[in-house]
Amino acid sequence: MNSVKISPSILSADFSRLGSEIQSLEKAKADLIHIDVMDGHFVPNITIGPEVISKLRKYTSLPFDVHLMISPVHKFIKNFADAGADIITIHPEATDNLIESIKEIKSYNKKVGISLNPETSTEKVLPVLNLIDLVLIMSVNPGFGGQKFIQNTLEKVKILRKEIDLKKLKVQIEIDGGINFENAKLAINAGVDILVSGTTIFKENDGNLKKNIQILKTG
Repeated sequence: MNSVKISPSILSADFSRLGSEIQSLEKAKADLIHIDVMDGHFVPNITIGPEVISKLRKYTSLPFDVHLMISPVHKFIKNFADAGADIITIHPEATDNLIESIKEIKSYNKKVGISLNPETSTEKVLPVLNLIDLVLIMSVNPGFGGQKFIQNTLEKVKILRKEIDLKKLKVQIEIDGGINFENAKLAINAGVDILVSGTTIFKENDGNLKKNIQILKTG
């Protein structure tokens, strides 16, 4: 198994200086940049849109791991593809036709992610596993940073890990929500490939990004 990748969530960054925060994350050896897009409708919060993402694109060559918590999502896929997203992750509940939305993302040569909320069954993603690149397991209810990790979501990780390995697929498993130094180990042991972390990376050890990323990677 390859070493786990770290995708810091800029939801916990200083929004007044996002460009330099992203540059600091790259220097600190982050693997991706996780960007949460919320619409105040699908989830009870509002963050940033494609215009901001396109402005941030020049600050790093790291892949933009863009999680769309917006509904209806289909008509906005092109905007985020054009803005510089490398991975576009959507929720099954946010589209009328999941297959068509997957095809739409692929038509822009972007990687496709499907996100499962804590109450969403793996049955929503198992039929399309061979069409996508990533499954994002939400280990909190989406909408706000700093929430407590829901441990039983690791059961979904185990189910998916078994299915992906059985079918020899190249789908990666990502987890997002309340990830800290302790539960990161549990997630890695369950079969996660990518850890999303915001509060832990930006706040622990006096905000030493490099140290915090390294601890999450190595346990």
